[in-house]
Amino acid sequence: MMKLSTKGQYGLRAMFDLAQHHGPGPISLKLVADRQDISEHYLEQIMAVLRKAGLVNSLRGPQGGYLLARSPEEITVGDIIRVLEGPVAPVDCVNDDVQDKCSRSPECVTRLVWAKVRDAIEQVIDSITLADMCEEAEKAKYVEGSFMYHI
Repeated sequence: MMKLSTKGQYGLRAMFDLAQHHGPGPISLKLVADRQDISEHYLEQIMAVLRKAGLVNSLRGPQGGYLLARSPEEITVGDIIRVLEGPVAPVDCVNDDVQDKCSRSPECVTRLVWAKVRDAIEQVIDSITLADMCEEAEKAKYVEGSFMYHI
């Protein structure tokens, strides 16, 4: 069974949080960790990877924190998942990064199935941006005519 690690799950949640609060300035890691119920220490490690990949910027100091390196419209779920989890391939024979592929790979019919699974996953995660996620979150606030008011 293909499964994302907590690193990928938490990283996406943290990036979504930064996207929801995009604009005013850097957001403290503690605030993101509290809002997303993620260990601050673990989130530090995740953010370091995202920063190194150029998806977030960090600012030091009392008013410091993290912010998206690009607009939410320009960052896809696929960008985040690949940085934190690596290539999206259910098996090594369809992973372009693997050098030693199965010797049966050229004539293997099941390889075609795995390639289609990989392509379908990539199509979905590459088509959803952080802005799309923020839009869905806004829609979710207005479920079945009940409105949530924030003061």
